[in-house]
Formats: sequence, structure tokens, C-alpha cells
Amino acid sequence: MLTKRIIACLDVDGGRVVKGIEFQNLRDAGDPAELARAHAEHGADEIVLLDISATAQARATLLDTVRRTASQIFVPFTVGGGIRTLEEASAVFDAGCDKLSINSAAVKNPSLITCIGERFGSQAVVVAIDARKDDARKDDARNEIDGGLSSGYRVFVAGGRIPTERDAVEWAKEAESRGAGEILLTSMDRDGTGIGFECELTAMIASAVSIPVIASGGAGDIQHFVEVFREGKADAALAASIFHFGVHDIRELKKQVSDAGIPMRFPC
Repeated sequence: MLTKRIIACLDVDGGRVVKGIEFQNLRDAGDPAELARAHAEHGADEIVLLDISATAQARATLLDTVRRTASQIFVPFTVGGGIRTLEEASAVFDAGCDKLSINSAAVKNPSLITCIGERFGSQAVVVAIDARKDDARKDDARNEIDGGLSSGYRVFVAGGRIPTERDAVEWAKEAESRGAGEILLTSMDRDGTGIGFECELTAMIASAVSIPVIASGGAGDIQHFVEVFREGKADAALAASIFHFGVHDIRELKKQVSDAGIPMRFPC
């Protein structure tokens, strides 16, 4: 069985790491370069940095922040936020990332996935999906009459600010067909709540695609990681709050998840 990954996420706003609940009420969590180094030293398999205000502010990713962070770590480093063109993608790669995460721009222009994949390889393209349970889907009858979303989960863009007409599972399948190497799936309903990952949605998408699925949103204790790997069929689990605010040491988390029968990566 392939080993599972634990990924530490840095949501960056104005050059500082922040964390909120359901994408709102943000609070400061520290300097991205310092936190990235600490998370990597404590056992994170990968680091993801998301410039969460870049798209909403119609600006490019903060390249200086990317460079500073990249210089501090020696684990795979993914960057997302504000990447709309191949040229912007190239600039972020030049700043030191290993993989790109694209979200709003991919929904608006799905061919961007293919463009970046052909230039840098599909393994370097992570399509991020922010999804929320669709309130319009009250029951099967209404869903059928109103032409609702088949999975019951709607894709949002612009840092979770704008709903789209896309179904989360169908969009994941299209992203894979266009060349995505991974899916970074965030449950907006669970984000920052600490009540556990959205295993139902994660399992639906993991079963619908053949590329790795990274689960995000809701981690609060070790058992939540075990559940998302078992029930959610996730290939990796990403968290922010529980690492930033010292709830869990990542090495200890990985040991306990491994003791539960989930294969983990450990440094040599």
C-alpha cells in the first residue's frame, strides 16, 4: 500500500499566515517562512502556501514571500493563489516552488491546466477545489426538477467568495482529463472547525479520479486523519490550524496514524 502524506498548509494574506473558520474571521498565525521551516522540521511531508487574497484583489502571487519560504525548506513545496497565466506560473516556479495550485483561473479557463501541465509536467499541476454542500439540494425530487448538482457539492472560487455552477465531483473529473496531477479538495463547511474532514465528499472524488486527492478542511485531532485516509480514501491530508497553534506535533501525529494501520512516511 502506498504511504499517505501529511501536508502543512500556510494560508497567506498580506504576507502573513492567517487562519479562520469557513474562510472567514481570519487571525494571524505568524511568518510563512518561519512556520514552513518549523513544520518541515517537525515532520511535514510537504508544505502548501496559498495566497488567499490574490485572486480577490486581482494581483499576482507574492513572489518575495514564495522565495523566502522556499529558501527555508527541503520538502516538496506547492504554491497557489493569483496564478492566471503560463507566464505567472513560470514566475512562481522560478521563485522556488515544486508544484502549482490553481483554482479560480482553472475554473474560468480549464485549458490553463493543460497549458501548465504540458510546460512543467502534470505532476506539477494541482487543481484546488473549494466546495460546499449545496443548499439547493433539499431532496432527490427537487434536485431532479431543478437540475441541481449530482453530487450535492458546489464549487466556489475567489477564495470561497463566489459560487459557480460546477459540481465538485464532475469538475474533479474534468480537471484530471485536462492534465491535473493532483486534486486539493477543501470542504468549506469544515474549514477551521476542527470537527473532522468531509469524508463523504472526499471519498466521492477519490473514487471518481485516478490521481491523488488531498483532503483539506476540518482536522481537529489524530482520529480525523485516520478517518479521512480510511473512509475518505484520501492520498494525503492537509491541515493548518492544528499545526500553527501547536495542537499536535506532526511526528507524533504520524506515529499514531501509523499505529492505527495507515502507512506513513518517516524521515530516514
